[in-house]
Amino acid sequence: MRSPTSHKGENGKIAVIGGSSTIHGAPIFAALASEASGADLIFVSLPQCHAAIARSQSLNFQVHPFRGDDLSKGDREAILELLATMDAAVIGPGIARDESTMKILREIIAEALCPLVLDATALQPWTLDAISGKSAILTPHLGELERMDIPMSAIGPTAKKYDVTIHTKGTVDRIAGSDGSIHEVAGGNAGLTVGGTGDALAGLIAGLIAQGHSPLEACLTASQVIKRAGTLFYPEFGYAYGTYRVIEQIPKILRSMEGEAE
Repeated sequence: MRSPTSHKGENGKIAVIGGSSTIHGAPIFAALASEASGADLIFVSLPQCHAAIARSQSLNFQVHPFRGDDLSKGDREAILELLATMDAAVIGPGIARDESTMKILREIIAEALCPLVLDATALQPWTLDAISGKSAILTPHLGELERMDIPMSAIGPTAKKYDVTIHTKGTVDRIAGSDGSIHEVAGGNAGLTVGGTGDALAGLIAGLIAQGHSPLEACLTASQVIKRAGTLFYPEFGYAYGTYRVIEQIPKILRSMEGEAE
């Protein structure tokens, strides 16, 4: 519950670092979901070629373009300075996977000072080593979990060993808390396989963390919200409701969940 006397920026500052020359939607979906969570300020760092479209998606976005059309060495210091002032950050959606980009991405993750939600390209075999000692949530689908060489049966022990939260996305989301506990969230439907819903999940998790939720609470709540949205839209749209509609429902579903808890 936020203080009625709070000021701008006291209810969540979130950065989203993502995108590549061919992908603009992933970081924007994450940023829109962070905004829909109720967070005060959203900072988006993405390729120069996509800066204009990012600005067009929300007047609340503060856009910090990369120097070029992919993440590079020249972006490292500016991004780290930005992250040092954030309450949470999403890193990874849409970032290119070439060797030089991955090297800079790993350095940014290793040196970032704020709580991190790592998704997509940020989920690599080296990720667990890079986040040592940090507050971090990993949001892999099954393919990304395999790329990290973590068996599904080992997400609990792995989360406990590295003191992180692992949110594995699927028909049933399986969330491993930093204490090794496993929590499952069912619901939704196959329409949630559309591009962007995972980015929205990551952005929503970051928004909730920035507003004071624990990592596990943020993951459980975000999972329920995204899956409820899919269930809500199916009668009218079938599987073709898309990520924009899911994001638009976030504030309403969060409010209804608050009412259920009262």
